[in-house]
Amino acid sequence: MSFEAWTVFVLFWIVFVTTPGPNAVNCITNGMHLGFVRSLWGVAAILTQASLFLLLSALGVTALIAASETGFLIAKYIGAGWLIWLGIKGWINASKPAPTLAPSTGSIYGRALAIAVINPKSVAGYLAAFSQFVQPSVPIWDQMTVIVPTALFLTTLSYCGFTALGAGIGRAALGAVFNVWVRRILALCFVIYGVLLGSTSLGRNA
Repeated sequence: MSFEAWTVFVLFWIVFVTTPGPNAVNCITNGMHLGFVRSLWGVAAILTQASLFLLLSALGVTALIAASETGFLIAKYIGAGWLIWLGIKGWINASKPAPTLAPSTGSIYGRALAIAVINPKSVAGYLAAFSQFVQPSVPIWDQMTVIVPTALFLTTLSYCGFTALGAGIGRAALGAVFNVWVRRILALCFVIYGVLLGSTSLGRNA
């Protein structure tokens, strides 16, 4: 990969991972409720998904999934339902005090991984990255040695930043009403992402 192509890829990936989406909302929520250090398990889950999708993209599997109308629609419906459910649950629990017993490491990681995997922006982003930036004349694995470290480094910085933002909100001396509405706004974001995903699926199926 040439330096010029790498620079364009870096700019694309910065926009890709800093645009707020379900992963960002989940990182902010974790930071608010669990603190920065414990919430890093959620960031680790996002990095797991990123590594997996980079590998699948290199093998051409992601493109194959996107080319399958039925499989892609089913995945999008499942993702829409999951995000809407998380949003409704978050809205209902927004006025309740945070649990005194922190969730297990496995549940933090598992929830974040599920959100990351069903995130439609991820599939679109990885497909865009490989269709635009991978050079057919250069062996794919040679390019992966540049793409993977760059993508994972930028992804780590971005979602650690979102987590730190949530932790800062959680530590701030905010009134109870403000805290409730912050949690409700974050919950509403999940519902919006789910509805948009579902409506896109319906439009594509029409």
